[in-house]
Amino acid sequence: MTFELSPEHEQFRRSVRDFAEAEIAPHAAQWDREHHFPTDVVQKMGALGLMGLTAPEEFGGAGMAGEDGGFTSLCLAIEEIGRVDQSMGITLEAAVGLGINPILTFGTDEQKKTWLPALVAGEQLAGFGLTEPGAGSDAGATRTRAVLDDGEWVVNGSKQFITNSGSSITSVVTVTARTGDRPDGRPEISTIIVPSGTPGFTAEKAYDKLGWHASDTHPLSFTDVRVPESHLLGERGRGYAQFLATLDDGRVAIAALAVGCIQACLDMSLQYAGERQTFGGPIGRKQGVAFQVSDLQVMLDASRLLTYKAAAMKDAMDAGSSSVSMAAFKQAAAVAKLYSTESAVTATRIATQVFGGYGFMEEYPVVRFYRDAKVLEIGEGTSEVQRMLIARGLGLPVE
Repeated sequence: MTFELSPEHEQFRRSVRDFAEAEIAPHAAQWDREHHFPTDVVQKMGALGLMGLTAPEEFGGAGMAGEDGGFTSLCLAIEEIGRVDQSMGITLEAAVGLGINPILTFGTDEQKKTWLPALVAGEQLAGFGLTEPGAGSDAGATRTRAVLDDGEWVVNGSKQFITNSGSSITSVVTVTARTGDRPDGRPEISTIIVPSGTPGFTAEKAYDKLGWHASDTHPLSFTDVRVPESHLLGERGRGYAQFLATLDDGRVAIAALAVGCIQACLDMSLQYAGERQTFGGPIGRKQGVAFQVSDLQVMLDASRLLTYKAAAMKDAMDAGSSSVSMAAFKQAAAVAKLYSTESAVTATRIATQVFGGYGFMEEYPVVRFYRDAKVLEIGEGTSEVQRMLIARGLGLPVE
């Protein structure tokens, strides 16, 4: 397989970059300061078609099958949005990867018809409720429960760190819940669709976060929340497996967001190193600065290629190709996620150092990227989880 972008992909990248620089970049610092979630701009991203790149035409999507590179296009869009604002980059990533994909992949025809058109159009958003105060990767620790009662699921429990879950345009959240116990004593985990506004379902006060200030993130609580039995998403007892499959795609998308962060660090550092004067010349003539900027270029190229490789593998699988196995894709996704996100954190440290004292001042965008980068190593599976997956893929019996 080759991972060179097509002319169509490059043209698409330019169109998204133009949108990002016109509609997002001028306002990103203010949104960050005010912790403002710009629903109007989110809906503009939808109007541009960014939410529907991987969705079928029947639901208002672009209808880009695997051979058309739909997932690669999504990664390009996330990268370009994330290059100017990581908060809006994660909003797009979560809107598609965590909001639309579970319903698109596992939903019934009726569920798809009910929820997807508005989500694909970007008019509404959906959340992905997996993590709990005491449970994340450990499915057995899930405490949220759903019990069938007279044709309805009654949901009780809580979720945390849920993106796009409490905005004024959030329409639905899919949540994992214990729906029983298996014969071996392990919990049966299923996925339930819970519409916003359902009595007993509350999006609690938004988090006060280190970064991603313009992203919508809430803890959720469920108190005797009743939804129809038909709101079961996919097969009963397969909820955790469904969410893990969703996370495979999400890891590549987070890697793309990290690539955008590294690109921004390189752009800012290169410009500043050429403009900032010390001892009669630009600081970029000093090896101590120039070599660090060179490292940014290396990290960017490596991260981008790893991400595009994984995205191309995903598109190939969606196109029905037998040349890519699911195991190979999972491995590539974990590698791309691990390397790109850790490189992004390093890139923001380097960029801040290049800026010196100004890199500590909120008036410079490098500060915002520094704060935003850390969570990239955590969301969609921590770096430790990625290393575990990679080691298992190599055949090591790691726990």
